[in-house]
Amino acid sequence: MKKLLLGDEAIAQGAIDAGLSGVYAYPGTPSTEITEYIQGNAVARERGLHSRWCTNEKTAMEAALGMSYAGKRALVCMKHVGMNVCADAFVNSAITGVKGGLIVLAADDPSMHSSQNEQDSRFYAKFALVPCLEPSNQQEAYDMMSYGFDLSERLGEPIVMRIVTRLAHSRAAVEVAEAKAEKPLSPATDAWVLLPGIARRKYVALLEKQVAMRQASEDSPFNKVETSASKTGIVACGIAYNYVKEAVGDDADLVKVSQYPLPEEKIKALAARCDELLVIEDGQPVVEEMVKGLLGAGYPVKGRLTGDLPRTGELTPDSVAKALGKAAGAAFAPAKNMAARPPQLCQGCGNGPLRHTLLNGRLISPRRGVPPGRPGPQAQGVRSQGSTCQDHDHSRRDQHPTEQGGDGPMPECSDLDLSRFRFFRRDDENARLIPVVRPKLRPGFLGGVQIFHGPLPVQGFPDPLQFFGQGAVDLIRAEKSFSQLQLQLLRRHFV
Repeated sequence: MKKLLLGDEAIAQGAIDAGLSGVYAYPGTPSTEITEYIQGNAVARERGLHSRWCTNEKTAMEAALGMSYAGKRALVCMKHVGMNVCADAFVNSAITGVKGGLIVLAADDPSMHSSQNEQDSRFYAKFALVPCLEPSNQQEAYDMMSYGFDLSERLGEPIVMRIVTRLAHSRAAVEVAEAKAEKPLSPATDAWVLLPGIARRKYVALLEKQVAMRQASEDSPFNKVETSASKTGIVACGIAYNYVKEAVGDDADLVKVSQYPLPEEKIKALAARCDELLVIEDGQPVVEEMVKGLLGAGYPVKGRLTGDLPRTGELTPDSVAKALGKAAGAAFAPAKNMAARPPQLCQGCGNGPLRHTLLNGRLISPRRGVPPGRPGPQAQGVRSQGSTCQDHDHSRRDQHPTEQGGDGPMPECSDLDLSRFRFFRRDDENARLIPVVRPKLRPGFLGGVQIFHGPLPVQGFPDPLQFFGQGAVDLIRAEKSFSQLQLQLLRRHFV
């Protein structure tokens, strides 16, 4: 049976059909639709599959590991910058190993359509010494879920699956199979504790698995060779394979790479029959650097580093065609009467009313310095509510230099994020416990809901979704006179 699916939906359907028992995620474009699809899927509901939006990517990774240790198949989803957040648990999971199949889905965002950077998640797979899958189309994305779970269980290691925005958010017909049954509960008896003695032994075991990982890549059905009389060999990674086929059709001598470690023998054979190689990959020049190291400085390898492809931004059919010496196809001229359409907040989001509350109450102003903010919805109002926005749970540590130019205390952001509650503290000598704040009003911009760092009355804080308008302004001003330390336990709402 065929279904018309987004890349994200193909991954979700593939996971369900592969016997998934639980998905754990932190929402972030372009990965969000994976978990949403599983939550609305009839088979997933009938089976009672665990589906959780977690506080952050680290807690999602840890929850998925727990399910894997119990012998069940688990999926953890995040966008590329989420790999930074879960790196502690992720890198160590390669050393502990897994039991039930575990796939770590990282959705990269070349061109930064909704992100802070263009980092490439393949680096994390290489760093952790685990395999990585990179589908070139929606059908491969579906098929790779079953394949990836099997590979994870065979190697006893987590598998990274890396996709990009264009694959995640485009649709194609996908041939789906019958759903497999879930794996039975079979808690592992091995030691999952990385005490130094255990960690040393397990790290040696991880290194010994590298031979099997490289062989799996050489034998992978997703890494294939196509030959022609061309003297320029092509290494096409993931979605780039589609752009190559669009530009030159079957007239290409290439190696398609969709599973890592790099299939070195295939690439050496390609180099032996060609005069030069062109590495085409969507993202950072991960493979280009590896191929240069594999073939040595004397062999010409072209790509993003040499300027044959753009150094920044996502690939396009036109940029690939140009690199291959082909004329770009005819394109429509850009419209001249289109109004600017900046990113919009979700309907019902509390960020907009909060921004107006702060401005109308004169609680923030340009004269008071540079208030930091947190990426996500908070960044949409950056021009009027937060002037710095660097990373998740961006903290007050960047306030010290900017605070000197203002006429009052700077707004601040959360320094710690635990569970579904937010605990706020000040990172100074007055902070004896995590949920402690100094008696000074410092509004900040956080995830989920907008909360103010500052003194609160004993009776607690009002419902954040009702915390707007003149009443909010009056409440904030009244709190300025409250001079005791306060414990704040705040509910987090998802609109």
